[in-house]
Amino acid sequence: MRKSYTVLYLAIILSCMAACGKSDTQAQTPSCQAEPSTIESSSQWDSLNGSENTGESSVAMDSTEAVAETMSESTIADETESMAERVEAASEAESVQETRINEMDTAETDIQNNMEESKVANMNVQVGDVVFSATLEENEAVSALLEMMQESPVVIQMRDYSGFEKVGPLGTSLPASDSQTTTQAGDIVLYNGNQIVIFYGTNTWSYTRLGHIDDLTGWEEALGSGDVTVKIVGLRD
Repeated sequence: MRKSYTVLYLAIILSCMAACGKSDTQAQTPSCQAEPSTIESSSQWDSLNGSENTGESSVAMDSTEAVAETMSESTIADETESMAERVEAASEAESVQETRINEMDTAETDIQNNMEESKVANMNVQVGDVVFSATLEENEAVSALLEMMQESPVVIQMRDYSGFEKVGPLGTSLPASDSQTTTQAGDIVLYNGNQIVIFYGTNTWSYTRLGHIDDLTGWEEALGSGDVTVKIVGLRD
């Protein structure tokens, strides 16, 4: 009888142990089944994170390229502007240099003109005992007359004509460039290419101008109303 109780007792214990083992197995199974879901969720998260990281990298690269392009365009614009400024500066410098050269040329021309003016030919006109200075024109007739006076003073016997001029033969012909001229007192002209006329009045005719008496003080009185002998002597300053 005691043996039967012992066997029964053992059977109960074994039954309880079997029940506990089944319960543990069922409890563990859901846990194992949950693991794939967790792994899948983790993979999806990683995938999302990867996509986000890839998108951010792409955006960053695009932004970098855009900045680089902007910087390149800005650099090109700056270089173009700088080049234009250098060209403009060079052009201004060249213009200033040309202006200075022109000014120097003008100054040199003025100096030459002044020198030429200082060398304007003059002559003395002696009437009787009175000597008058005269400034000569610049033409071929004057040049030829100066050559004559370089050899010796030119002496002319002059007669009065119409109460306003004295006229006399030169003894040779000079190159004439006649034009209609209204004379004044003190004018010296070439008439017909071979006669010298000096005026103490006024007249209008075709003459070649030779010169003019500088100071008319005593001029008309020296010429008088009759014939006179006039001596002309060439001078150069």
